[in-house]
Amino acid sequence: MSAGTGEAPAKRVVVVGGGIIGVSTAAHLQRDGASVVLVTEDGLAGGASGRSLSWLNSAGARSDAYHALRVAGIDRYRTLFAADPSREWLRFDGGVYWARAGQRAKAEDRHRHEVAHGYDSRLVAPSALPEHAPGVDPAAVPEVAVVNRGEGWVSLPELIAYLADEFTRRGGELVTHAGKAAVVVEDGAARGVTTAEGRRFDADAVVVACGAATPAVVADLGVTIADGSPLSMLVVTEPVDAEVTTVLNTPRVAVRPHPGGAYALDHSWYESQITEAPDGGCTIDEAVVKELTAEASALFAGDVTLTPASWKLGRKPIPGDGEPVFGELAHVPGCFVGFTHSGATLGLIAGELLSYEILTGAEHPMLAPFRPERFETPHRTP
Repeated sequence: MSAGTGEAPAKRVVVVGGGIIGVSTAAHLQRDGASVVLVTEDGLAGGASGRSLSWLNSAGARSDAYHALRVAGIDRYRTLFAADPSREWLRFDGGVYWARAGQRAKAEDRHRHEVAHGYDSRLVAPSALPEHAPGVDPAAVPEVAVVNRGEGWVSLPELIAYLADEFTRRGGELVTHAGKAAVVVEDGAARGVTTAEGRRFDADAVVVACGAATPAVVADLGVTIADGSPLSMLVVTEPVDAEVTTVLNTPRVAVRPHPGGAYALDHSWYESQITEAPDGGCTIDEAVVKELTAEASALFAGDVTLTPASWKLGRKPIPGDGEPVFGELAHVPGCFVGFTHSGATLGLIAGELLSYEILTGAEHPMLAPFRPERFETPHRTP
C-alpha cells in the first residue's frame, strides 16, 4: 500500500522507538518515499519486542474491528513468509489452546466464537492431538483442545534486524542509544524530537512507538492514553531435540519454538512475583523461572526436559482498554502514536497503515476504532 512520492520534497518524519511498531513504521515510511530518522532509547529490540512470545493469531474473542486488523496483520506475514519459507524466525505451523480441567465449556465457547467469523478452528479430542500437534503429550490436555491451523510465530529481534537493514539501505537514518526522547511542539504542532543529550531532529511528523513508555511520552504533551501494561517475563530455553512446532497456549504456560532449536515460554500467573525497581529494572526468583520451564516440559511427549538459558523481564505494552491505539493525536497535529498489546501480530500492518496516514493525510478506515482521543474525558455541560 504505497502512498506515492510525486514531485514534492520528501516528507521528513522522526520515529521514536526501536521495537517492532517503530521499526516497521520507519521502514514503510522510507519505502514509501519519506525521509526518516529512527531514534531509539537503547538498541533495536531492546524493550518488549525483545521479550515477546510473538504468537501470530486472532484467536479467542475480541471486537470485529480488532479481529479484522489482526487478520490483515497475519496476511502481511504470510506474504513475507512466501517470499522465503526457509526463514527459521517466521513459521506457520499452527497453534493449540486448551483450558483447565473442568472448563471444557470455555474451550467450546472460544471455538464457537472463532468459527462464527470464519477463523480456522477445530475442536480436537486429546487422542487426536498428535495428528495436529506432533510432539505434544495428549495426556497434558484434560478434556478438549482448540486447534488453529493458520496461526504462526515470529522472532521479533530477527524481523526487526531484517526491517532495519532495509530501512538503512533505502537511506533511512538510524540513531540508537539516544536515551529518552521528547517530542518538540511549536505553534501547537509536532515539529521534531530532541534526545537526552539535546540533539534535535526537525520533522514534518513524529511517530511515538515506545511500547509501554508511550503513555508517559504523550502525557508530557498533555494527552492521556490509559495504560494497563503489566510486568512480564519471557524465558528462552537451551536448544533441545523435540518435535513440537506449534504454538501452545495452555493454563500454566505458553510455548513457541525459537530459532536454533530452543523454545520461548511465558504466562501471566507469576506477574505479581516480579519486582520492579525505581529505575525500571526487574527481578524475579529463579525458582519461578524453573517452575515455568517445568510446566512447559510436562507438555512434551517422550523424555524431553527443557532448561532455561535466559530470561528477560519488563513491562508488556497493553492499553488500558486492551484495544490498540493508532493514529494522529487530535490535540497535537503531526504527532502519531502506535501502542498495542499485539505488537507482533500487528507489526507489519501497523507500520503500513501509519505510513499511509502520515504521507497521504487521510485517515485509514481500519484504524478508525483505535484513535487516541477515545481516552479523553468528555466535557460535561453545567
